[in-house]
Amino acid sequence: MTEHILRMSGITKTFPGVKALQDVTLSVRQGEIHAICGENGAGKSTLMKVLSGVYPHGDYEGEIFFEGKRCEFGGIRDSEHAGIVIIHQELALSPQLSIAENIFLGNERAKRGFIDWNRTNYEAGELMKRVGLRENPTTPISDIGVGKQQLVEIAKALSKKVKLLILDEPTAALNDDDSAHLLDLLRGLRDEGITCVIISHKLNEVTAIADSVTIIRDGRTIETLDMVTDHVTEDRIISGMVGRALDNRYPPHEPTIGEEALRIEDWTVYSPSQPDRKVVDGAALTLRRGEIVGLAGLMGAGRTELAMSLFGRTYGVNISGKVFKDGKPITIRNVQDAINHGIAYASEDRKRYGLNLIEDIKRNISAAGLKSLAKRGWVNENEEYRVAEEFHKSMNIKAPSVNSVVGKLSGGNQQKVVLSKWIMTEPDVLILDEPTRGIDVGAKYEIYTIINHLADQGKAVLVISSELPELLGLCDRIYTLSEGRITGEVPRQEATQESLMHLMTKGQE
Repeated sequence: MTEHILRMSGITKTFPGVKALQDVTLSVRQGEIHAICGENGAGKSTLMKVLSGVYPHGDYEGEIFFEGKRCEFGGIRDSEHAGIVIIHQELALSPQLSIAENIFLGNERAKRGFIDWNRTNYEAGELMKRVGLRENPTTPISDIGVGKQQLVEIAKALSKKVKLLILDEPTAALNDDDSAHLLDLLRGLRDEGITCVIISHKLNEVTAIADSVTIIRDGRTIETLDMVTDHVTEDRIISGMVGRALDNRYPPHEPTIGEEALRIEDWTVYSPSQPDRKVVDGAALTLRRGEIVGLAGLMGAGRTELAMSLFGRTYGVNISGKVFKDGKPITIRNVQDAINHGIAYASEDRKRYGLNLIEDIKRNISAAGLKSLAKRGWVNENEEYRVAEEFHKSMNIKAPSVNSVVGKLSGGNQQKVVLSKWIMTEPDVLILDEPTRGIDVGAKYEIYTIINHLADQGKAVLVISSELPELLGLCDRIYTLSEGRITGEVPRQEATQESLMHLMTKGQE
């Protein structure tokens, strides 16, 4: 595993006003799993887009050598013909088409101008076996989960005789079981001689699977390390990513907990697709001012369903139960009612539900609080700009101006815009669903600091997270949820990963 299948040297890529990559070098050995790590906005995805032809030759400076030959890719098809296939974080699948149709989309199995469906479904089935998919090849993509959709993307890559497979945050949206299966699959591909390049913020996965790692910071290559001979640890990677050691990944915080801000009792929610199935079953919890409360549960436990049903009944049917704000009963019929009562909810899917990706920072920040900026139905644009500028500075949103398009920001900066949008509504209660998903360790620390600051302002914060260390490091008190039921309430000083997991699986067979 000493021969290099890929060498990139002197790669420089410039966007208007921003140098995304500057003299980056990357060398990947044949048949290895090579990780690329860096903070959001460091240039990782940009580098892979250069390699795969998304940014064509002539659009950047530098040279690419693949299998010893100098390459000048004019587009994705050119790189795929050479054996380089990229799977983006946002999966490029057509939900209404079948698995087989998606695998061979643009690479159809045809005879005399007509698709050979028998061959299509047979070859798709063989590829699906290789990646561990047991579904029927004619199953629509919309009928399978995200974890299986990721496997379809890999099967699609295998159909193109892939030699170098690039995966951008492949486990970001997966649960633990699906993530473990995907990592095992990558090990199997490595054993078959397929080289993999993986971009990931999950450093525990990087240390578990990678043979070597390249660290990129601020558009420059910092170093490439061999995971074994260089004795690489998570802390070692973090130090290279952020330029300093993060001795404590969670900022210190001494809470000042006040009166009850929100309480729900006997909260029950039924599934909109299966109206006889309870997804939240008689839940009761209390949030106090100045307190950060965690909500832990396995996938499917009902965490997001609880949050969305509480926030203006945006999920579920036949919702029942009582809600108390500052000790007084309130009625929440819709999102505007929730906002009017001082409740805010930052969705786990910020790109789909939290932001307008084609709008600028200014418009996104003001979206939920336009009433405070309007007079006689007209928005005061000067005031909108002033407010956005305040958040731009106070939240340390890394963008040239508040007129920058949100879709072009890194994940961490997008999350800061989401938080700014809801903080602008001056809520008393913030529900943050997976607030650091897809965000690097440096940006996570900033988000944690913001959450602590919100609590110090007397706000009650509910944090939903799949990462137990995050809840243990951030929260003052943690509720556990299993099969829609609250199964425990544990103070921070008494909580451990083991005790929380025991409560999270309570009642399950």
